[in-house]
Amino acid sequence: MRMPLPLGLQLYSLREAAAKDFPGVLKKVAAMGYRGVEFAGLHGMKPAEVARIVRDLGMECVSAHMPCPTPENLSQVVDDAKALGIGYIVTGGWIDQFKDAEAIKAFAAKVEAGAELVAPHGLKVGIHNHWCEFDHTVEGKLPHALFMSLTRKAFAQLDIYWARFGGTDPAAYLGTLKGRVPLLHVKDGTLEKDAHGRPCTPHTAVGAGKIDTAAAIKAAEKAGAQWLLVELDNCATDMEEAVRQSARFLVSKGLAAGACGCGCSCS
Repeated sequence: MRMPLPLGLQLYSLREAAAKDFPGVLKKVAAMGYRGVEFAGLHGMKPAEVARIVRDLGMECVSAHMPCPTPENLSQVVDDAKALGIGYIVTGGWIDQFKDAEAIKAFAAKVEAGAELVAPHGLKVGIHNHWCEFDHTVEGKLPHALFMSLTRKAFAQLDIYWARFGGTDPAAYLGTLKGRVPLLHVKDGTLEKDAHGRPCTPHTAVGAGKIDTAAAIKAAEKAGAQWLLVELDNCATDMEEAVRQSARFLVSKGLAAGACGCGCSCS
């Protein structure tokens, strides 16, 4: 019997509420049935304190969006990651890092060097994508694919919405990332673009937009993913309700395992 992957939340989704009451937000996330969290800042709290709260709520600290490790920040990055109890450090680039071959090669070298720095500490480094890694080709490859071909230790945290927004089928692309995509960002929306090819509408709760979530998750499972992480950058409806609805959809459809661990709708 297939066991669905555990469901986590990228806490950037609830950043406004977290800035006012981070412990309260963590409590709500646990009550929604999420089994883990990914951090995007700690809102003035100490890493060890946050980790204790998460554990006491029965959740797991999965990963964090942090600066790419360098010799200058290595001690701080490792200390924070260890205090949180995470195994994955996620960074990323933007349009300038993926505009041409020279930029991609420089960024790949930086991230790979960061991954090598933290490897002795039992940590891994990867990149989260937006659409600019998928909306053009460089040397005959998607910028994201070129980046991955230039690295060995770095992993991909594929954001399925942004990959699709950029024009790439996330399920098909995941087939090229076997063993290198431990974390999947699950996001949904209308895919509408403005005249400049930029997003022009808010995201939706997972299941309410145009992304074939089931196909992407199935492909991620085959590629060796370990966690499904919901992330909504914004939403036309109440963000907290959208986060709750996303968990309900994924768990009730058997696409993710909620807090009970069975993949049913009991969470």
